[in-house]
Amino acid sequence: MLGTFGLAWATLDLASKFATLGFDTSATAFVARAEAAGDRAASRRIRNATLAISLTAAGLLAVFGFWFVGRMGPRFGQREQLARATAVMMLAMPGLVLYRVSNALSRGMAVMHHDIYSRGLTESLGTSAALLVAIALGSRDLAPEIAAIAGTLASGLVAFALARRLFMFGGSYPGLTTVSHASSVSALVRASAPIAAYDLLNLGIMEIDVILLGLFVGRAGGVTLETLGIYAAAVEAASGLRKVSQAFVPIFTPIVARQIASGQIRDAEASYGYLARWMLAVLLPVVAVFALAGGTIMTIFGESFRPGGTWAAIVAVACALNAFVALGETILMVERPRLNLINSTVAFAAAVALNMTLIPIFGPLGAALGMLLPYVIQGVLRGAEISWIFDWRWPVRSLAKPWLAATAALPIALLLRLNASGTAPELGAAALYLASYGVAWRVIGLDANDREVLRHLFRRA
Repeated sequence: MLGTFGLAWATLDLASKFATLGFDTSATAFVARAEAAGDRAASRRIRNATLAISLTAAGLLAVFGFWFVGRMGPRFGQREQLARATAVMMLAMPGLVLYRVSNALSRGMAVMHHDIYSRGLTESLGTSAALLVAIALGSRDLAPEIAAIAGTLASGLVAFALARRLFMFGGSYPGLTTVSHASSVSALVRASAPIAAYDLLNLGIMEIDVILLGLFVGRAGGVTLETLGIYAAAVEAASGLRKVSQAFVPIFTPIVARQIASGQIRDAEASYGYLARWMLAVLLPVVAVFALAGGTIMTIFGESFRPGGTWAAIVAVACALNAFVALGETILMVERPRLNLINSTVAFAAAVALNMTLIPIFGPLGAALGMLLPYVIQGVLRGAEISWIFDWRWPVRSLAKPWLAATAALPIALLLRLNASGTAPELGAAALYLASYGVAWRVIGLDANDREVLRHLFRRA
């Protein structure tokens, strides 16, 4: 039942990209820009347009998906149970889309905590309650899907209600030029279309290595069903690094949108440097732990998974790079979203070409490299484009301390790791690295604004 639910949810998640149409990202930037100009009326028009278009698309896709998957799935060889579960799951799309777009609107108004109430509380409690009710009424086979529909709908309604309150008051300030309804909505749609497209391509880049590795099972040296499973587990273990960007990008998007809209490029550079420093401070030690103790980390799935340690370390570097350069994607999204589409297209083509070339030579190691190199290409393209478009000066000095701390902590831990192998030396090296990393930060010292943030967090705690 769990596997069926997972596949059904993955199908819904992919299909929802065609319903959100990029508004779950672009709405944040457009609302932030309108608020920076003091044009609350434009913010309301953006809210109305994004919700009307995305919910209409979600409703149509939900009805069509329910019919198509339920009717045609078995004809294409899909198991009847899976087809039925996926068809029912498609009915969760309106609630899911309402939640995502409404939270994007809240973030555009510089309010980040609505997600806690809509998803963290409402969806969790609503899904649990609906699951118990569905089981009590006898719908045991489809209970998880019914619960997901109820939970996402409740989450979407709460997110909408919270976002709606932010737009209720205020208006355009005198003396400011407002944008007409038609032109603002047209600009929003034009900006959102490439965002939706490159979201799909980015999703493809994340998945293409496992898919192509599966195509070479039994056809390339070292590629078997067993090694495919080990590699998939390595991707699963390391992909959590991508979620670091989910904590920072929603904060960065409205800030950088307002600053770029106001022509405050130097302030935008400072905001980037500040958030990028915190991201590196989180990402670098985790990558080092994967490099030092990747084999032991993989034994979480079983002792037979230990050989995947090297693959997990390379994938961790790829995922960390993907999370870090997401800030660059956000900067381009504010003004030139089509460039992100071009970058993702180039990276996706490179991912396919590299995997097709490297997997037959290196097996799963080739798949790991085939994931890393496209993200390097994507990062280089974004960096060059941002420098050219905005006359951007990268705040290298702001990023020096995380790199210095991460590098200073490495030699002793690496020496221990190279002189012994096995679970105990790997865990010891990782623990020694983290302790040395903390000491390095203590010696280097935090910036004044970093200390203020920590004092604020501990005071609230």
